[in-house]
Amino acid sequence: MSFCKWVSFVLIIHLLNSSQISSSSSSSLTSNGFSQIPPKFLALAKRDDFFDWMVGIRRRIHENPELGYEEVETSRLVRTELDKMGVSYKYPVAVTGVIGYVGTGQAPFVALRADMDALAMQEMVEWEHKSKVPGKMHACGHDAHTTMLLGAAKLLKEHQDELQGTVILVFQPAEEGGGGAKKIVEAGVLKEVSAIFGLHVTNQLSLGQVSSREGPLLAGSGFFEAKISGKGGHAALPQHAIDPILAASNVIVSLQHLVSREADPLDSQVVTVAKFEGGGAFNVIPDSVTIGGTFRAFSTKSFTQLKKRIEQVITRQASVHMCNATVDFLKEEKPFFPPTVNDKDLHMFFKNVSGDMLGTQNYVEMQPLMGSEDFSFYQEAMPGHFSFVGMQNEAHSPMASPHSPYFEVNEDLLPYGASLHASMATRYLLDLKTSSPNKSYQKDEL
Repeated sequence: MSFCKWVSFVLIIHLLNSSQISSSSSSSLTSNGFSQIPPKFLALAKRDDFFDWMVGIRRRIHENPELGYEEVETSRLVRTELDKMGVSYKYPVAVTGVIGYVGTGQAPFVALRADMDALAMQEMVEWEHKSKVPGKMHACGHDAHTTMLLGAAKLLKEHQDELQGTVILVFQPAEEGGGGAKKIVEAGVLKEVSAIFGLHVTNQLSLGQVSSREGPLLAGSGFFEAKISGKGGHAALPQHAIDPILAASNVIVSLQHLVSREADPLDSQVVTVAKFEGGGAFNVIPDSVTIGGTFRAFSTKSFTQLKKRIEQVITRQASVHMCNATVDFLKEEKPFFPPTVNDKDLHMFFKNVSGDMLGTQNYVEMQPLMGSEDFSFYQEAMPGHFSFVGMQNEAHSPMASPHSPYFEVNEDLLPYGASLHASMATRYLLDLKTSSPNKSYQKDEL
């Protein structure tokens, strides 16, 4: 081989090696430090093929909404997508739940959660992918939550070799009052988890913004239903009847005094009667009336006191009007939700990760809300953090709030949720590895 040819050959080999090294470096999430993980994941999630895949999944879920513990088809879709990715999982967990696993299969473990259930309401938004099931609708964004967690699973699987532990993917049933999170915890599938993260879409923030807070975030909640029984009769002869409608009306007014006159004004509480059923004719006093509602508080003490006083007010006010009353707090059907309280250290971690992805100016400190979340059941069992991801498009009119029949999801948010999920899990495991380099987890495995 001539000298010139030999030099050319060596030069080509050198360039190929340099190209391979550069390619390998750019594909590594940590090539430029931990802070580059979130923006890299976001760029990957914004790829046209990746985005279109997520939109397709979200629309399929939206068209076929299923109520709590009935998420059979939604769960099947989740398992089908995980199978395509090569992600292992357990099913069924908590009736229709799916628990996926990405990573080493050994500790440390970090969990990501999405809820799958819809609401019993009729969708009023007219569009190509409107709910095909009368009286059922994804009006709280759970279709987007499930999609974003599947997106995170795909991102994590693509970078599985860089995970310093195991990410547990929690596809949870029955958040809307059914306490699916409680059943997931009771199933024991999260016993070794060091931390858990959850996201919720919101129309109160612009696309590309996130919001949360340290400590109390959402209230604890419970439900009640009361039957007030009197004596039916002709509406023109009320003296021969015992009117349960009048008794129930006074009960409702008295319940409002629990917050306005008994609760500390600085201790936020809510009692709302949202259900009133009784009578079917204009000239007939019914035998009984059923009322129902919800109560909320940020502390266990206040919550317990509210529950006690609700029962007392209903039964004693009913007796004032010569009626009998029974109160059911529906604990089996709708278990009490504890307050959602964010772990201090995890909140600082969330702010760091979201800041690296979106810029610190796009973090919005939120005030506590009287809404509730069964994510709180996870937080009672392990450190947890819950946050909100914005989807409001400033170029369009304000979007409807959750639980509205006109609720919509801005699908442009899907890459943000998927990449934020993946970033938090990856960074959390890396941070554990860095902070405790000599700790052995060999005995802890799936």
